[in-house]
Formats: sequence, structure tokens, C-alpha cells
Amino acid sequence: MTIPTEPIGSIPRPLGLIEAVTASGDDEDPKLNALYDAAIRDTIARFEATGSPVISDGEQRKYHNFWTYSVQGFANTAPDGFKIPFATGHTRRMHRLTSGPFRYKRYADQYLDVAMRYARVAVKQAVISPSALSLMYPDQGIPGYSREEFNNDLLSEHETEIRRCLAKGRAQGANRFHRRPAGDQIDPSGNLLQSFIDLNNLALARFSAEDRKRIGVHTCPGADCGSTHSADIDYAELLPSLFELQAGNLHRLDGRERPRPCFEDHSRLHQTGSAGFSRRGCDHRSTHRDSGRSSGPDP
Repeated sequence: MTIPTEPIGSIPRPLGLIEAVTASGDDEDPKLNALYDAAIRDTIARFEATGSPVISDGEQRKYHNFWTYSVQGFANTAPDGFKIPFATGHTRRMHRLTSGPFRYKRYADQYLDVAMRYARVAVKQAVISPSALSLMYPDQGIPGYSREEFNNDLLSEHETEIRRCLAKGRAQGANRFHRRPAGDQIDPSGNLLQSFIDLNNLALARFSAEDRKRIGVHTCPGADCGSTHSADIDYAELLPSLFELQAGNLHRLDGRERPRPCFEDHSRLHQTGSAGFSRRGCDHRSTHRDSGRSSGPDP
């Protein structure tokens, strides 16, 4: 059985870019644009040199956070949201929504605008899934803003982002569906995983069958500082649920984990050799852009 392989997600940033952003203190400083563009140009050139018919921009501009890039900087969020533990013991937190309505501050098609200036082949843009962003809504609720209202707003914003990406012509979309938030560490019953599948399918149902051919769902163990948050979750537990998703393609991280013979439907299954090595700007110790070596987690 042959499984197509495509790059998705982030590639380590040049050290010069990391140092310049650190010195500036503002990852959106216009003075950094030339460095961002150079990093994007270099990433695209390296991907195209592999002969891949679909490439990515390495998410060079999603400097702060690959997960909440769309809401970064909004006044109605707090930094003490959902906690994600990593194997090395460190944690990351999502933003917590403090009031409605839920809106995106930026859409991922703005990254495509830059990437497609340099790319000669199709560009895949990773966007965060509705299920991942749904964790921003607190368990205790928000006065005057119900979860149902939040879900409606979330789905509308996600649809807008995907449509803006697809409208770019040679662009494709890949939803990030992360394994740990759907795993047994948080909800052994599996109900949370099923709710994520249902929410993502509500989003996918807003697109035509033709559009869904250009939309994939990507899952990976979640790399950060040389560690992962869910490498211990077996794909054999996850794939049956993923096959319920009404997306054109399902992308899983590289060849370390193989599909099992018990799965009959491999037609939509792809693997990805690049699912995210340095997805946060503060991750200085992930795989170096040129050495290909991991320098380990932060202390």
C-alpha cells in the first residue's frame, strides 16, 4: 500500500529571525517583514526542491502560536485557559474566552498571500480546527454568551477562514486536529473525542463535496521544545474516529506509526513528513533549521 506524503505545518525559523523578533519585542513589527519574507522564500525553495506537488510556507509568520494565531491579541481573552502537558513536564496554555462574541482577529489566508508570491506549485495552509479552538470556552460558561452561541460564531469564523484560503486558487486547507485534547488523559469515556468529531463535521458540512476534496484534517503528537503532548496515544485508537470526518484527506505524522490492517478505508489517508517542529516563536530549542538536530526541551 502506498500512502501519499505531503508537508504540513511549521518549519524551524532562521536564528537571525528569532533573534530579531526577540530584540524587537513585537513579532508583528513591520521592520521584520523582510526577514519573514526571506524565511518564507527559503522554506518554499527547499520544499520545491524535493519535488513535492504541494508545499507549505513553514508557518514562518505564525510566530507567537500556531494554535491561537487567529485570536492572538484580543481583549476578550485571558492567558489562563486549557492546560496542555508535555512529556518533559512543561505545559502550555490556551487562551480562555472571557466574553462574547467570539471573532477571529486574523485569517490564515494572509499568510498565503505572501507564500504564493514565491511558490510555483500548490500551497497548503494549515488552519486550526474548530474542535481545538472550542477549548477556549470555559467549563463554567460565560454570562450572557452560551456555548451554543459560541459554537455558532466559531463555525462561522472557521468557514470564513477556509473559504478565504480556498479562494486563493492554488491553495489547499488542512485542519489541525490534535490528539491529546481528544485523548484518554482528559476524557477516558471518549465523549470529548466524539464531540470534537461532531463539531468538525458540522464545519465540513458547510462546504460542497468539491471543496472538501481540497480540505484535509491533520493529526500529530504535538511537538514543542523537543517534546510532544500525545505521542503515547496509538493511532489504532484514533483512526476509526478520524475516518468519520467528512474531509477529503486525513494526514498523520510521518512513518513512525503505520496504519493497521484493520482499517479498510485507506483512500483518504496521507502521511506528513513535516507536521510541526517549531510552532511557537519562543521555542528556541526545537530542531535547528539547518542542522536537522533537536537540542531538547527548555529547562
